[in-house]
Amino acid sequence: MCGCASSTGDTKSYSLNQPEASSTKAIHSSAKMHKQIPISKQLASLKALGKGSDLEKAVATAALVYDNAADTEGKLSKSEAKKLLQTQFVHFIQGQETKPKYQEIISALDENKDDQIDFEDFMVQLLSLTLMSDLRQEIQNVRKTK
Repeated sequence: MCGCASSTGDTKSYSLNQPEASSTKAIHSSAKMHKQIPISKQLASLKALGKGSDLEKAVATAALVYDNAADTEGKLSKSEAKKLLQTQFVHFIQGQETKPKYQEIISALDENKDDQIDFEDFMVQLLSLTLMSDLRQEIQNVRKTK
């Protein structure tokens, strides 16, 4: 659907294509332990998205991935958000790590300075990384050549 990358060797599982067995792992130590339902099943259970657009499904997937990683209050620590982006957004981030703008985005994960970010902060960072990505440029170039 949205092309989310699978976690590589990480104990967190977020991929749409992940096997169900790995989806029961704990999200992180600060959250309550609970059985995780695979993202693909969660997405399929949203009746409003049955005939939803690709964009609606992509945003819903981002929200589900975030919510599955967040604590019971719907927040992530900066380090958890960074790890989530690095494992789930790897192809967009690839090659950006040494660029000053990437460093700025990653260091600014929390505008409230309380070491916790909410979904809104997370999405701003996700979109910022998308805009600067080499993959975004590649996507635009493919569209121009067809």
